[in-house]
Amino acid sequence: MEALHHPHTEAQTLGPTGKAEKLPVGKLHSVQYLVALILAILLAGLWRLQVLNSENFRSLAEANRVRKVPILAPRGKLFDREGRLLVDNYPSVSCYLLREQVKDLDADLPLISRGLHIPIEQIQATIRRFQIAPKYQPIPLKQDITPDEQAFIAAHRDELPELETLDEQRRLYPSDGFAAHLIGYVGEVSEQMLATDERYALYSPGDVVGRSGVEATYDAVLRGIDGSRDVIVNSHGKELGHLGQELAIPGKDLKLTIDLDIQMAAEKALEGKVGAIVAMDPHTGEILAMASRPTFDPNQFSVRLTKNYWNEILNNPDHPLLNKTIQAQLAPGSTFKIIMSLAGLQENIAQTLHVGCSGGAEFYGHFYACDRHHGAVDINNAIPYSCDTFYYTLANRLGIDTIAKYATSVGISQKTGIDLPDEVAGTMPSTAWKLKTQHEKWYAGEVISVGIGQGAVTATPIQLARALSGIASGGVLRRPHVVFADEVPPELLQTIHENFPGTGEATIPITTENWQLITDAMSNVTNSPIGTAYVAHLDGVDFAGKTGTAQVMSHDALSRSGGGHKTDPNAWFVGMAPRRNPDIVVAVLWEHGNWGNNSAKLAAQVINTFVTKQRKHDNNLRIADTPQPPTPQPAPATSTIKAPAPTAE
Repeated sequence: MEALHHPHTEAQTLGPTGKAEKLPVGKLHSVQYLVALILAILLAGLWRLQVLNSENFRSLAEANRVRKVPILAPRGKLFDREGRLLVDNYPSVSCYLLREQVKDLDADLPLISRGLHIPIEQIQATIRRFQIAPKYQPIPLKQDITPDEQAFIAAHRDELPELETLDEQRRLYPSDGFAAHLIGYVGEVSEQMLATDERYALYSPGDVVGRSGVEATYDAVLRGIDGSRDVIVNSHGKELGHLGQELAIPGKDLKLTIDLDIQMAAEKALEGKVGAIVAMDPHTGEILAMASRPTFDPNQFSVRLTKNYWNEILNNPDHPLLNKTIQAQLAPGSTFKIIMSLAGLQENIAQTLHVGCSGGAEFYGHFYACDRHHGAVDINNAIPYSCDTFYYTLANRLGIDTIAKYATSVGISQKTGIDLPDEVAGTMPSTAWKLKTQHEKWYAGEVISVGIGQGAVTATPIQLARALSGIASGGVLRRPHVVFADEVPPELLQTIHENFPGTGEATIPITTENWQLITDAMSNVTNSPIGTAYVAHLDGVDFAGKTGTAQVMSHDALSRSGGGHKTDPNAWFVGMAPRRNPDIVVAVLWEHGNWGNNSAKLAAQVINTFVTKQRKHDNNLRIADTPQPPTPQPAPATSTIKAPAPTAE
């Protein structure tokens, strides 16, 4: 009898010979499990696509028919202290490239180049610059396009779906470079700025940012927040409708501290010259005017800077991009004698110092010349005479480190902390300074030229304006600024102070007697016939100051140079009105202006504008009730030296 087989232990199949073959049950189960696993994987994948990632794929599908077009926020406008418009915006149209809308961009480049009047190489360079940017981000091809170029884009919408136009608000600056160094300009953020400056960490290539002046310092306030609109498009990129939009938030308007009338007077005074003028309110540190020459046109920078204009700027030997009010580091000449007088009086040396000036004096085996034979000189007439011999002697008595102590106390060799980029510090020599910078000891004879603001000492106009403000105000120095503090949030103001470090607010010791003596002597500079700036005096105005004539090369170098305009001395003047607790201080630098009294006449124009305006407003300028300055003491009767004629310094 044949054995009976269990039906679940094996299965029969037909083999290659056509005979029935038995399949092991274990192998059959393995095949079943494999099929079940494959089905499970397929079901899980389907569930993931249909359920888990449904929103993602819905967004991708939506993107095929909806385009997000940016709405660029207009920058905040700039006004002067009285609310008069300085910087505005104007409507403009720019062309952008949408990389998602093109399959073969290289084939379209010749047509785009002809229609937009852009060299193909420039388009390719722009595209390479945005290679790392997300592909959905539009690339700015050309700003401020013409109506003809707009018509070209509209006419070739089907052929060139990658071209898109955007309405923008573009900067409109005053003409002729008016206040250009103070206001600054805007431009596209550079790759270097994105890579090295953490302030631009959240910016993208092509973003327009402030590049200098107020535009740079207060960019976060001025730039606003961009919006966007959702546009329905077909497969060719043609707009079919609109879904909605998120409005842009305009940047905040800012009121500057400058006075348009004072600024215009400063600009007019500098016309055709190379130099700088800065006017400040010593009570608050508010900058009333800031002009630097030569200047530049910021409108050229706000769109697409041409190569010709850029080369013109770079090749100008007078450096139009340099804001000379905060960046010109030059020997201050005899304006430094005010600081020397402060040091000498506070050290109780100048009060008893009497010098007989016969055209110079010898120190350490070298003769140091003075421009006149002033005769008997003391601290009362040394300032209006601007007697070099007196200050040579005073410097020798004080020593370099004492001079440096007082000079640094009023801000020389230190940034003021003004809220503008790229301020420089200048130099105040000392024994420690020379050892650190030149690895040499200080020689006693080097202090002589420092006493008249020459040698290694350098300063900027804003430093001299602030230093004089402090001395004339009884020792109180303010931080200069060009935007009112209440115009910006407190946290931003704190950040600005941290980003623009300087001496800021400070107080220096100065006795009442010394304060009065210095300011009275400065009044004699402009109001006494013996003063070096008598040609600049203003009738009925308590206008005081100090001239400075600073050589740009030594006498030996000058004799070898053959002369010429560029060898003429720099002309300085620092003045104020009224003489004590002034309402305005003005510093003037006229490069190669020859004599300080030339700059004094420029300062007088600015002071006169200020005084006239104040009188019209409320007649509160202290000019009539101020005591008349004392007359400088004449030479002793036994002296054969007559009082000198007005000097030109």
